[in-house]
Parts: sequence; structure tokens; C-alpha cells
Amino acid sequence: MSAGILSGTHHWPAQQRVLHGVPVREALGRELERAGARRVFVTTTRSLAGGRLVAAVVETLGGRFAGEFHDIAAHSPREAVIGGARAIRAAGADLVVAVGGGSVIDATKVMLIALWRGIDTAAGLSEVAGRLPEWSAWDEDPQAVRMIAIPTTLSAAEFSPHAGVSDPARRVKEGFQHPLAVPKCVILDPEATRETPLELMLSTGMRAVDHAVEGWCAARTTPLAEATASRSMQMLAAALPAMKRDPSDMQARAAAQYAMWLSRFVTMAGIPYGASHGLGYLLGAFRGVPHGITSCLTLPAVLEWNAAANGERQRAVAEAFGQPGGSAGAAVRAFVGSLGLPTRLGQVGIARGELAAIVGSWTGGGPIASNPRPVRGPDDLVAILELAL
Repeated sequence: MSAGILSGTHHWPAQQRVLHGVPVREALGRELERAGARRVFVTTTRSLAGGRLVAAVVETLGGRFAGEFHDIAAHSPREAVIGGARAIRAAGADLVVAVGGGSVIDATKVMLIALWRGIDTAAGLSEVAGRLPEWSAWDEDPQAVRMIAIPTTLSAAEFSPHAGVSDPARRVKEGFQHPLAVPKCVILDPEATRETPLELMLSTGMRAVDHAVEGWCAARTTPLAEATASRSMQMLAAALPAMKRDPSDMQARAAAQYAMWLSRFVTMAGIPYGASHGLGYLLGAFRGVPHGITSCLTLPAVLEWNAAANGERQRAVAEAFGQPGGSAGAAVRAFVGSLGLPTRLGQVGIARGELAAIVGSWTGGGPIASNPRPVRGPDDLVAILELAL
């Protein structure tokens, strides 16, 4: 059942450590000593800014605390990125601690890029968007100010140097990447997720499922990507329902954190995602649908549409999600429904008449271009989304 082995390069990100199962205070204190940081800036969201986790981080920083920026909304709007970069620059920070989910961590990556490049306007960000140097080219542009990430969701943004930043005015999402934008240290503490609403935890867990499934179903793969994607699917299939049954189950949350980390080895190995990720970007930019929810909607539909191209690979997906010998698309859709998450576009207010406009901004590239079943144009994308109606 193995796909063809892809030749190429496995890019290790410039990530020195992942501390898993270690309490935030202990892990952060250890990292501050290692870094020798004197002025540490915190980025987060309004929903977390007044909570116990951020208070614990600030208390741990003590006299090193140099300021906080918490005006980061979903999809990392570029105006917030510029505002945060200005605040970090004004504070004279020598280290940034990002506390939050994918929007916070992605926004902080691009804040650092803006800081390093001297960018001070939203338009200036567009001038460097799309420049995607290799992940492992660490020594080509050394930068002193780095990030430590304390994730509070399962989006797994902290394991990639790539970030998406939205331009609400144009309804598009721009991609940014720098080898050193990836957090140099990630602190995975299941206790850090306690303040995250359960629906958000579960939906971002489906984002990790999307990483693993699209990686597993790619036309060509590598043994490392194959092994990690398979194990990630299995762990998430067990951990997310356990979390749903008992939100206080820290073992389930820890397992889910480890599984979402495994899901990102696929991209390190150079394995491209497919149309589920690409359609998620379009839904997010056009209608503001959170990426965790977009995965709930698009992944089952894309699996159904792709079955003619990779049906053999999909058998393992169906088995992992409780329907051995069945349809992978149906199995994933049933799994999403069992978590109490939306499975149809109508549940997030999207009607058939909007589909053409949603896919109209696709330029022919991105993950959609590497879908296992070739996407020939907007009509194919509409056909996929119709499977999610």
C-alpha cells in the first residue's frame, strides 16, 4: 500500500527543542536562562490576555517582562502584524514568547520578519510575501531575536517556519516564510490548553488530522512522512474523542499535542498537502471560517473526490477513523460529527450560490495544485465543495 518514494531533501526546521509534558513555568524558566534574555515580549490574544496562563508567563518573566501585544484576531490580519512588530521594536525586546493558537503564532512569525526587514506598513508586507526560502537555510540570514511558542490549540503552526497572514480588504491570505521564523523552542504543556474552548481544541485537532491525512494520501511520500502521518492519525482518532468525553483528561490532551506534532513531519519531508488545505485557505480568506472548521468541511469532501486517484491509500484512513473497509470520506465525516463539529457548509452559513465566488480567487498554485487528483480549474473546486453541501 506504500506510495512511490519521493526523492529530495528533508528540511529540519531551526527548532532547538520541543519540551513536552513539562509545566509552562518550569519549561519557560529553563529556556530564559538558556537564552540569557533580558527583555522578553509577549504576544497573545484578547481572550487569553486576562487569563491564568498569560499571568503565569508574565510572572515567570519577572523583571524581564518588556511588554505585551494582544490585538491578534483570527487569520492573523496584517494590520495586527504591523502593530505587533512596532510594539516589539519599541520595547527593545531580545526574545518573544507567543502564547496562543495558530493565529498568534503565525502572526508572531511575520512580526519577526517585519522586525528583521525593517517593514513598518501593511503594504510593505506584501512586498516580501511569497518569498519562500528553504526551511533549512538557517545560516543565510542569521537573526538574533527569536520566538518561544506556548501553543494553546492543536493547529501545529509552531512546527513550521511558514505563516499565513490575511488581508481582510482583499479577502486573500498571503504566505510568508523565513528559516528562523519557526519558534526556537516549543513548550507543549497540556495544562496550557485549559482555557481554550473545547470546540476550538477539537476543531484545531481536526486541522492536525487534515495534515496527517493529506500527507498520508499524497501521491508520493517518504518512509518518515508515511510513518509519522499514520501514527498521527491513529493517535488523534483516539485522543480527540477522549477529550470530548472528558475535557479534564490531561493525558488525552497530551496525546493530541504529540500527535499534532507528528502531523507536521509530512511538510518537513517535502510532502505537499492537497485540495483540503487549499480550499481551507479560500474559505478562511473569503468568509473568515476558522481553519480548524474548514478542515472539518473540506477533508471529507476532498477524500470523496480523490477516491478515484488514491482509493488504496484511503483504506488506512477509513480504518483509523472507525470504518475499516468503508469510505474514508464517510469515516472522517462521521468522526467530525461525533465531535459535535460542523460537517456541511450550510452549518457555517455558506450556500451553493457562493461557491463560484469562493473559488474565484484561486490562482492555480498552492496546495490545490499538488492534489493527488489533478484539479483542472474552478469548476473542479466547485464540484468538491458541492460534496460538502
